[in-house]
Formats: sequence, structure tokens, C-alpha cells
Amino acid sequence: MTPVHAVTLPDGHVVSDDRRRLDMDAVHAALSTAYWSAGRPRAVTERAWAHSLPVVVTAPDGAVAGFARLVTDRALRAHLADVFVRPASRGLGLGRAMVDYVLSHPALATVTHWTLTTRDAHGLYARLGFESAPADPDSMTMVRRPAGQPGT
Repeated sequence: MTPVHAVTLPDGHVVSDDRRRLDMDAVHAALSTAYWSAGRPRAVTERAWAHSLPVVVTAPDGAVAGFARLVTDRALRAHLADVFVRPASRGLGLGRAMVDYVLSHPALATVTHWTLTTRDAHGLYARLGFESAPADPDSMTMVRRPAGQPGT
């Protein structure tokens, strides 16, 4: 099991990969309203999250404020998925905090190829280094070469 990595934000929110903080009831309820996952059966959501690196943002009171999952081999490639910030927590920079968290996660230091799919958050991801893929405007990619690592 990979050690838990957590970052406390200045406002007291905590971004973590601690599965114990993950509330699958909240995850499934939120994703059932998202354009990319509406109608996804709970069993499929649970299986996807079981085989991914979870990212959970908790408020200072412990309530889940947002989450995302990373589909990754933890060596070379990672796909950011299911990024969601609960409506009451939007506008606090938590979406960016989650992306910053995964991009700086110590277990992902050698990941060079990052991808994601979005219909409505291109601006956020572009500010963090992602570029739209010419063949599919909903797909975004980033190639990042960690210092001292040759191309892959």
C-alpha cells in the first residue's frame, strides 16, 4: 500500500489520497449529476475508483468538498478523471488545488504524459500546462520531463 500523501491548504482544506476520507455515497451522488458520468451505475464507479489513485478534498470540518481520481501506472502516464467540486465549495480554488496536488504528488514524480478530458474547464487546465488536442477539442494533454529524466 502506498503511503498517504496530504497537503493542508491555507484555508484549512486538506487534499489527500487517503482512501479512508473517500465517501463513496458522496462521490456517486455527485457524479450522477455530472455531464460525463450521469447514469453510470454505482458498481462501475466503485470499481473505477478502486483501481485509481483517489484525490479527496476535505473541509476543515471534515466534510468532503471535492474529489478526483487519477488513472495511472505511477511511472510514466496518468489520466485525470472525475474532477468534481461540490457546489457549496466552488470558487475557493479547490479544483486547481487538486490538479496542483496530483502534479506534485511524490509517487508521480516520473510521470511524463498527462491527459484529461473536459468540456468546460479548458481555461483552468491550460493555466496549469495542459494543451488541447487538435483532433479532439475535449481532450487535453501535457508532456512534462522531470529534471534529469530522458524522453520516453
